[in-house]
Amino acid sequence: MSTGSWAGVREQIQELATAPGADTVFGFHGHKFLLEDPLTAGELDELEGQLGVRLPEDYREFLTQIGAGGAGPGYGVFPVRRVDGRWRWEGDGADLSDLARLSEPFPVQGPDPIELDALQDECPQEEDFEEDEDFGRAMGEWDAKWEALMWNPERTVGAIALCHLGCAYRQWLVVSGPERGRIWSDERADERDLEPLLGSGQEPMTFAHSYRRWLAEASRAVDLLSKVN
Repeated sequence: MSTGSWAGVREQIQELATAPGADTVFGFHGHKFLLEDPLTAGELDELEGQLGVRLPEDYREFLTQIGAGGAGPGYGVFPVRRVDGRWRWEGDGADLSDLARLSEPFPVQGPDPIELDALQDECPQEEDFEEDEDFGRAMGEWDAKWEALMWNPERTVGAIALCHLGCAYRQWLVVSGPERGRIWSDERADERDLEPLLGSGQEPMTFAHSYRRWLAEASRAVDLLSKVN
């Protein structure tokens, strides 16, 4: 996405913030269509210097032209802030990002499918247990295995937790490796795996594409409601 292509976006979001029906858009109560102040060029340089990695171009431009976080998909784009001299993202799940390993390639390949299927087949079924206590113990043991396999920190090196979509669903922005610049969906809380976020034509979604899609959908929802009223 070229420099200047974010023109008018901040103003459009500011208009949405005061539009009738804006509070009906999903995630409104998390971000209220508010944006953080944009980063200066110096702050961006300092951020990337601490991270040891250059962020994807469209996201860099968003940070310096639109805002350091705020209104966006789900409950909003996690803001990046300097705290005690160190930069970090803040939000529900933002701490899942390993900022010390962002320069490492994001692992496209997930767990061994055979191992994953076998573990899912082992998931305890309540009807197989006579006592609730025994079922709870079995589920606890199975959950520990699932977490060790699916939530291993190695799964998300080279990526930033970008936003929270509710129900522990999140999106990640890959910053290193072959998937650099693309968004991955995270629905592991629902026993699904990390997977690329795709557009209507099954094309991989970048940060800019994902953000503009969200903005178009939010604008359309508010516009339709205003016409109804």
